[in-house]
Amino acid sequence: MKRTIKSTADGSKTLFINELNENYHSHHGALQEAKHVFIDNGLNQLDIWEINILELGFGTGLNVLVTFDEFLRKGKYLKIRYFTLEKYPISSEEVSALDYSDLFLDERTKNSFQKIHELPWEMPSELAPGFELTKFQCDFTQLPQLSLPEIHLVYYDCFGARVQPDLWEKPLFTMTADKMKVGGLLTTYSSKGSVRRILEELNFNVEKKQGPPGKREMINAWKKTLSL
Repeated sequence: MKRTIKSTADGSKTLFINELNENYHSHHGALQEAKHVFIDNGLNQLDIWEINILELGFGTGLNVLVTFDEFLRKGKYLKIRYFTLEKYPISSEEVSALDYSDLFLDERTKNSFQKIHELPWEMPSELAPGFELTKFQCDFTQLPQLSLPEIHLVYYDCFGARVQPDLWEKPLFTMTADKMKVGGLLTTYSSKGSVRRILEELNFNVEKKQGPPGKREMINAWKKTLSL
């Protein structure tokens, strides 16, 4: 599908899929959305120092970058293992046009944007001592076949239910929950009532949180027991 570059309200860029009339990120601000949903209401909610993160899906790599930047900035994590899935990787031309390196102050983060897209798939790669990235080029439904450690934190960042409703139904949430550790956190920009009900059925404690700019609410869901 054809993708074009768009600027968002905070000055960061996103990709727009013409056929679906869908952005990869909020037009109110790609960077501030990623930080609000996945750092402030994700990574920073965990009081542990070794964290396994699962992201659905990799997309532009912005969620990896904000997580890596927080890892460098805080300096408190012993180990972050970051696993991310993407069926349709973006092109090198799109990577260059997004200019995400300019969004960060730390030179290590700046220098990692191009690198994370060039790293081989299905192979763990160290971005810095203590931060390991593994990318899988596959469909989300292949999640059960992936050999992963127990996941502490899920970034559920699929395209919206308007364009891909199947990604917001019980089967994929069940696959995701089965990879998670009891006490683990799933965070997503969505606040749909159907999503809340599915997560509650899967033995999650669901919290409605203030959404990023332009969105009233979002969801945090803590896994209480093994999924049914």
